[in-house]
This record gives sequence, structure tokens and C-alpha cells, in this order.
Amino acid sequence: MALINEAAELYESEGTPQWRCIYAGTPESRERLADYMMAKMLDSRLGKLVPTKLIAKRVTDIPAHLIVVAESGADQRQSDENYAAACSIMQTLQLLAWERGLGALWDTEPFVQSESFLARIGVRQGERFVGILHMGYFDKAPKGRKRTPAEQKWTVLLGSGVLPGIPSDAAALSERSILETLNGAVWAPNDGLREPWRFIFVTGGESGGNVRASLPGSAKAHLLVVAKEESDPHKREEVYAAVCCLIQNFELLAKSKPWGVRRTRPEWIYDPQQCRHYGVEPGERIAAVLELGGEKAHPPAKLAVPRVIRFELLITCRFSRRRN
Repeated sequence: MALINEAAELYESEGTPQWRCIYAGTPESRERLADYMMAKMLDSRLGKLVPTKLIAKRVTDIPAHLIVVAESGADQRQSDENYAAACSIMQTLQLLAWERGLGALWDTEPFVQSESFLARIGVRQGERFVGILHMGYFDKAPKGRKRTPAEQKWTVLLGSGVLPGIPSDAAALSERSILETLNGAVWAPNDGLREPWRFIFVTGGESGGNVRASLPGSAKAHLLVVAKEESDPHKREEVYAAVCCLIQNFELLAKSKPWGVRRTRPEWIYDPQQCRHYGVEPGERIAAVLELGGEKAHPPAKLAVPRVIRFELLITCRFSRRRN
């Protein structure tokens, strides 16, 4: 529980995103989860290729399973905020777990997203399944696979180099500094190593002015994080989750930089015509607009103590951020 609290505290949000987790960590709850998974796997292609008893044993042998769900909001913007928060916290949890010698596998296989399976594990109507983190200690760390440098997915609108108002001798906000941070952030988990993102760096002029008009503040530049829009709903969810993890990585890495970052989702990013003004193509969407170079963000408020709202073999806890 302490690890989840720490991960939640490292997610910065001006609102109160709604998400919760369902934990299976007792022998009984792991067996129940394995039974639910096997019931659906038997009907899937994977169930015909892999012995289900072997998979069931692996599920029960893993010490902990964390099922994460987010509330569906009143509109797409709020739904995205809730989902992005859950994804970002899951990614931070994986990083914190790694520091403690714990491995984690983020599971979003189609067979665990059936309505019957989700209902059996406690996902309610009006909630959006984010994934299952299977967590445990590992004997040998896996080797990381090479990522595409951010420079190859980078577009600059109206200018480059050190930005207006930033002293060059301060080595503060520059393309090089941002790209250096992005090249650490691209190590976000993404299924099949699809790397479904690209970056539009807006530095000034007419385009920069329009972005800043949508987002008043002290930012010197904006980074538009663009996600590929898949036609398949399952892949579309995986892509958005991967991009949210990349953004969280970027924000965590930027804490050591002299420039601030603020993640935003202004209304205009849901208007395809306005997005095209910045070079967003059909089949793409803006996942977030990052304000760069403003004042360093204040530390987020401490997370309220989780309130247990239901106690069962799959223990359910709700989390919300307390504002002072």
C-alpha cells in the first residue's frame, strides 16, 4: 500500500482524477483470479496454444496482482484525465518497484477485457479497465530493447535553440535539454515496441501565440505529445496508455531540470481542425500539451489515506488526492 501511495503522490494534477485498484495478494484471491482468467482463456486463441494449467500455476505463484480501473468521465476530456492518471501512477509504481528489486508485467490481453471477466473481478458500470500489474521478485533482470531516438520523432514549429527570455548561459530550456529528457522518457512500456508517439515543439510566433492563448501562464514553449490513433479499440487503449507512461517519465525526469513542466489537456485538442494547424495528421491525436519553462511546479498535495470501501478476496481500495 505504501508503494501505491508514493506512486500516486508523484503524479501531478490540478484536478482530482478518479481511479481505484483491486488487489489480489492472498493465496485465495490469487486462485480466484486464476480461475476467472482461465475461464476466459479457454475460449481464446492463447488458450489453445498454451496449457491453461501452466498459466494458472503462474498466476497463483505470482505474489501480487493489482487490477487498476479508472472512472469514465462526463466527457472524453475527463475520461482521458482519469485514464491518464491511472496509467501514469501504474508506470511510477513500476519504477518504484524496480528500485526495490520487484518486477512488474502490465497485462492488457484482450481475453481479460471481456465484460464477464471484468464484472467478476469487480469492475463496475461506468469504469474503464486500465490493466493488471502482475508483480513479484525476479531472478534475472531482462535486457532492455533499443528505443528510437526522440530526434527521429521530433518536429519544431517556428524556431529552435534557446528560447526567448531564457539566458543562453543558464543552459536552461533548449531543444537539446528537452530532447535529452525525452530520450530517457521513451523507455516507457509499449506493447510490441510500437513507439506510437511523436513530438511537436512549439517555440513562438503565431503558432506559439495561439497555444499560449489557450494556456495562459508563464510557459516559454509547449511540447505537443502526439499519439497514433488506432482503429482497433484494444490497440487504441494500449497506445494511449503507452503515451501517458512516456509523459509521466518525462515529468519525473524533468524534476532534476531547471525548467518546469505542466501537463494540460485544453479543450482545443479535441477539435481536429485546430489540431491540424500544428501539423497533427489524420489518424493521430494530441494526448497532452506540456507547458515548458514556467515556474517549477509546487510539490503535489499529500495523498489522502486510502479508504477501504469493500473487503473481499479481491480487496478493493479507492484513492483520491486531498487538496489543502
